[in-house]
Order: sequence, then structure tokens, then C-alpha cells
Amino acid sequence: MRPLIATIRTQYLRDNYLLAKRQHGGRVLAVLKANGYGHDAARCAQALADVADGFAVACLEEALHLRAAGVSAPILLLEGVFEAAELAEVERHRLWLVVQSEEQLRMLEESQPAAPFRVWLMLDSGMHREGFLPRHYRAAWERLQASGKAESIVKMTHFARADEPTVPMTLAQIESFDAATAGLPGEESVANSAGILCHPRARRDWGRAGILLYGASPLPAGFPQGDELKPVMRLSSRIFGVRELAAGEPIGYGNNFVTERPTRVGLIAGGYADGYPRLASSGSPVAVDGRRSRIIGRVSMDMITVDLSELPAAGIGSEVELWGDTVSVNEVAAAAGSISYELLCNIKRARFVFE
Repeated sequence: MRPLIATIRTQYLRDNYLLAKRQHGGRVLAVLKANGYGHDAARCAQALADVADGFAVACLEEALHLRAAGVSAPILLLEGVFEAAELAEVERHRLWLVVQSEEQLRMLEESQPAAPFRVWLMLDSGMHREGFLPRHYRAAWERLQASGKAESIVKMTHFARADEPTVPMTLAQIESFDAATAGLPGEESVANSAGILCHPRARRDWGRAGILLYGASPLPAGFPQGDELKPVMRLSSRIFGVRELAAGEPIGYGNNFVTERPTRVGLIAGGYADGYPRLASSGSPVAVDGRRSRIIGRVSMDMITVDLSELPAAGIGSEVELWGDTVSVNEVAAAAGSISYELLCNIKRARFVFE
């Protein structure tokens, strides 16, 4: 059996969620969109069932998947509904939903539910991706309240640059949110993962823990607030081929790496078809039998070559950690010019093992 394995440590998932709760205070939604950031949303929800205050997903399909898996806790649709017909499913499955546009607000106003919905009303405090602008927010809130279609309204916003703690935009967004919602009753949700970790003024009634839940800090290197997070996914493979090359020999497609000295090369199962980033080629860190080394040559569709020159004990069958405990997924993402979110979500053909 191909030895590419994604080991999902569910206790680490629980530990990270409880860390978010301690940091934020109040209640925290565990964000399980994109199949739990590539970790299997249903299995993650089941692992968190007795500790999580609720879950959040992107869309109705993701919520229905969780309900089919037996998840009974509250589930918030972060993108709301895309057409009015979806509201029947929202009602049937007792889902909560975000309203972030005039079109979605009108859908609720025109709906005829047996019972009102639990609504989270999005304010565009500066990200300019979704939500009502500050000058329109109060009117939207009043319309929703007057419609009788909302059992409760949680006021919410989303940050654009909370993962850059020294950038003043997050404070400006918090101030915009506070000004736009002043005097409006109801609970509030402001903090995403980075907000939970390093923006105390963002900690309100509900936090939304996304990437931190999976153990990847959203903060730049040098900010210790995420140091206690534990990597939930450990992606590993094994060496199945070894060769000795002289100095001056090219490796892999494009000959973009040429040995500068006699080099011992290990071949491992894994590549960009599995979700490992193709751009994380020569120099990207790996760990062989627990010792750090590097990729040499270009990442192929389903094979990767690694440098064994300083690891004489390594050979056929040696384990290679692509990311996890010794090599951070953030390091690999940096080598690929990407972010940990993308890498974790893209793992496809690995064999998933849950602990």
C-alpha cells in the first residue's frame, strides 16, 4: 500500500479548541468549512462534540454532510444561502445563517418559515468582501428585526489583516464595527483565529476558530501567541528508492537542481497530485527519521526526491515527515509562496488515519 499517510490527531484538535476558548472567553464556533480544512469535517465535529459550542461551515451542502454524520450541535452557514429554496433546508435542519447582502435579506423577508431563523448579520467594516456597509447596517438590522423572521440577530464582522498584528487596520475595523452597531441589542462575533490570539478588543460573545483549530498559527514568525498550538495533521511518507549521484548531476524535471557534491538521494511517495505543493521544490524542509533535511529537485506528480547526504542511517523504509511535528506546515507554505490554509485543504490521495 502506498505509504503516504495523513495522521489526524483528534486530541490535538480538542486541545487547540480549548486553547481558543481560554483565549477568547465566551463561546467559540469551530470552523469546519472546506471539509475541516482538509482534515475530514465529520470526524472533526465528532471529536469536538462534547466541548464545542457549535460549528461553522461555508454553505448548506457542508452543513447537510455534518447533519448526516449525526452532528446535532448548532451549525452556522458563513456564506448564508444562495437561493430562497435553501431556506426550507435551513429550517428543517435547524441551521443558523449569515445574512450579508440585500438579496439574502430580501429572501428572509419574503420567506414563510414555521419558526424564525437564528441570523448573524454581517457588517463590512473594511474588508469589502461581504456584508452591509456601516451606513446601511442599522437599516438592515431594523428591517430584519421588523420582519419577524429572525429569532435573534448576532452582529458580526470579519477582519482583513488580523494576521498582521502590527498593522492598524484591525483596530480601525473594530472601531468601525462598534460605531455601526452602537445601541443595537444582541450578541456579537468579531474575532477570527488571529483575533482570538492577539486582539483582545475583538473578543466578544462568539469567536470563530478556523486555522488555529488545526494547529497552524495564522501569525507571522516572532509572535508567540500561537506557540501553544499543536499540529493536527502529520503528513508522512517513506523512502522507496535510494541512489548515489556524483557532483554535477541534475535531478528531476527541468534539471533545475544540479548536485554540487556527491549526493545521496532518497525517493519518496508523494507529489502534487496528492496535494503537496509543486512550488515547494528544492530547499523545502522535510524530516527523515526525525532529522531535518530538504527536498532536492522539482516536486513531481507523485514522487519527491530528498537529500540523504547527511543521513547515512536513512534508507529504504525510512519515514519522511512532509509536515507535522518537526517540520511546520507554515514552513512548507512559505517555501511554496502559499499559506498553510491552502496546503492543508489540498491533501487528497493520502491515507487518512485518525488517532
